[in-house]
Amino acid sequence: MKRILIVDDQQGIRLLLKEVFEREGYETMVAGSGNEALAITEQVCPHLVLMDMKMPGMDGIELLKRLKNRNKACKVIMMTAYGEMGVVEESMSWGVMRYFTKPFDVFELRDAVRELLED
Repeated sequence: MKRILIVDDQQGIRLLLKEVFEREGYETMVAGSGNEALAITEQVCPHLVLMDMKMPGMDGIELLKRLKNRNKACKVIMMTAYGEMGVVEESMSWGVMRYFTKPFDVFELRDAVRELLED
């Protein structure tokens, strides 16, 4: 079973995405912060991480760098509430495979996850 880690400081988004991806048959874990996500990934290695760019404490770029240093094979989709191209470009250089601007279409996100995890 493929494992997905959802990292977002907004509880509503975590709950929505958890429900969507569990319905799709994925094992789903959630974290409300970068530190929480790192603690989870010390215990279990997700196949894909869906992460928010803007979070209190540790932003998405910092979390991305730490995750990639730990596991280069981990696939990452970035979610961002703002279209800051510099940040998006930096995240792509660190291996982000896709990014979605909030508010996103949950069905497009689901399809992107499905596509990335089929490999």
